[in-house]
Amino acid sequence: MTVTAVNEAAAKRPGSTAGQDVTALRALRKAKDRIDTDYAEPAGIAALAAEAGYSLAHFIRAFRAAYGETPGAYRTRRRVERACELLRSVNLSVTEICYLVGFTSLGSFSTRFTELVGLSPSAYRREAARRGGPAPIPGCFALMWRTGLPAPPGAPASRATRRPDSMTPP
Repeated sequence: MTVTAVNEAAAKRPGSTAGQDVTALRALRKAKDRIDTDYAEPAGIAALAAEAGYSLAHFIRAFRAAYGETPGAYRTRRRVERACELLRSVNLSVTEICYLVGFTSLGSFSTRFTELVGLSPSAYRREAARRGGPAPIPGCFALMWRTGLPAPPGAPASRATRRPDSMTPP
């Protein structure tokens, strides 16, 4: 939803101003960005709503109006997108990838993955390997980047701290 669309919608609502709607759109964008960066974290939608200054129901309605899907559906889609990337590039089991991207049940992961992608996670991996591409990264190496390296003796602790969703070297 663009700022122009927000302003037009604001003009149609009594008691609403464009400034309020732009502020609301910023809060929704911040929540969407948080979902993007913390997709694997168990933070609930209610916590995102509270951070954005909304009740849960109003937050879900506003998010759907702005982005075309609920925050829960968006987070699930982001998790599946990340799982697709990992299935193509990392030598981890489907179960490890399931937990790595934030799902707590292999069954729900497989079901959501199949709904969104059209293939099971294992079939997706086989198809990606058939099409070719880079060799999978060893799982132990990928997990090392997820958790970070231990700090060398005497080094500041911040050198060892890495974002949990980062799979690229520092």
